[in-house]
Amino acid sequence: MWIRDRADEVAAALMLLTRLPAWPVRAHAEDLVGRAVWAYPAVGALVGAIGGGVCLLAGWAGLPPFAGALLGLAATVLATGCFHEDGLADFCDGVGGGRTRERKLEIMRDSRIGSYGAAALVLSLGLRASALAAIADPVMVLCVWTASAAGGRGAALLLLGALRPARTDGLASAAATPPALALAAGGLVSVAAALLALGAPGLALWAAAMGGGAVILALSRRHLGGYTGDALGAAAQAGETAALLTAAVLWGVP
Repeated sequence: MWIRDRADEVAAALMLLTRLPAWPVRAHAEDLVGRAVWAYPAVGALVGAIGGGVCLLAGWAGLPPFAGALLGLAATVLATGCFHEDGLADFCDGVGGGRTRERKLEIMRDSRIGSYGAAALVLSLGLRASALAAIADPVMVLCVWTASAAGGRGAALLLLGALRPARTDGLASAAATPPALALAAGGLVSVAAALLALGAPGLALWAAAMGGGAVILALSRRHLGGYTGDALGAAAQAGETAALLTAAVLWGVP
């Protein structure tokens, strides 16, 4: 029964964060979304491994590192359905374009992309592609991306642990006040992914990811008075980008 409960939580995390196929869960439990947060970094590691695997194949095919990085990003975008990128764009549009809390939340619900969101997407994709291309070894790219993507999803847990939902409805409210044990387990999973992928140096990437998430946490608290699903996506993107930039400093070719 314990194993089946954890399997349901992993499946719920896969269905929420990606478009990858997942096994069916048992009868819906109201707290399943909250209990599944521990698996977010594991799902992130899988997405990062997909992107890194494409980079590895591109390197074997003789493509230049930057082309491989772009193909890897395309693979992750397909795997997640632009879920986190959409959150980053909406978050930046809301925080940058609204004057009041209510107006910021209203803008974040608008499906149209604005100037702040477009700029954030260009910068996020460009920084990640540049950081990945700076790491010449495709095998190292695979390890780095796995650790960074896990760290980014772990960074999103900072908001779940420190803030309350900014709205009473919406997807994020379903994960309101997740169990402390699930949050702690998620943090451990993100650390374990960094250590397994890179050893002790992976902790530097994990710390950078947490720093990126902390920036989004501070912005969410100041501008929204809590978190939204878009804020969680923005935290995941900020954390992953910060980790990849750190990896470029540590393992990039001058």
